[in-house]
Amino acid sequence: MDWPSLLLAGFAVLFIGVAKAGFGGGLGMLVTPLCVLAFGPKTAIGILLPLLCAGDAFSLYHYWCKWRASNLKFLLPGVVAGVVVGVQLIGQFSPRQLNLAIGVIAVLFAGFQLTKDRFFRAEKVFTPNHWVGVPCGLGMGVTSTFAHGAGPVAAMFLLPQRLPKEIFVGTNVLLFTCVNWIKLPFFCVDRSLVDVPVFAAQALITPATLLTSAKFFPLVPLGVWLGLWLNRRFSEMVFVRIINVILLLTGLQLIANFDLAAPFR
Repeated sequence: MDWPSLLLAGFAVLFIGVAKAGFGGGLGMLVTPLCVLAFGPKTAIGILLPLLCAGDAFSLYHYWCKWRASNLKFLLPGVVAGVVVGVQLIGQFSPRQLNLAIGVIAVLFAGFQLTKDRFFRAEKVFTPNHWVGVPCGLGMGVTSTFAHGAGPVAAMFLLPQRLPKEIFVGTNVLLFTCVNWIKLPFFCVDRSLVDVPVFAAQALITPATLLTSAKFFPLVPLGVWLGLWLNRRFSEMVFVRIINVILLLTGLQLIANFDLAAPFR
């Protein structure tokens, strides 16, 4: 890897831990676009999932039982269906089309972050149910499969419940732990080896991607520690705005595919 790609990937993996610790709002949404710029879409998705699972494990320790687990029964049935659908679709897209999809998700999330407080402040407290939970879970499964980008859909389900911040973060950690472990077997099994149509046409997690994941692994617990430290000492407001601008620009780069190095030649 060249140095710019190495730095992009390193920051992205560090951000996994920071976001899993509950700091930075939409910081976690920046992880996949940065890794896509470093590795390409399919390779990035395969490299990131084991690291996301590791980040979940570290965060579960810090937020143990600080969650509202009842949300799982409303969301997970749709998540399973969404992952199955997403795995079938992901093999049908070229790398350019995947970049475009991930870029659109990033740009939409940046817009969502800018408007969510105004929108949800006007809503009454939401009581979760299957009528809303199953479609949201389906959306989470599909977007998480394509871009590890289910944060906006999860937020749309959890924010109107007006949970205390620690419970909101803990519920997110528990939910995405389940989502990522649900995805794991679908990403590991190659359909050409196991004649079961729900698995990926081509395994996204391979020995090569696992080796790359292992090299970046130490940045995950470091990021979790950094996120917990930042949570205790700093306000997120300015930081979140900066992250949203970076996320928007990264998403636009993936959509437009312009040459970042051109001005320096």
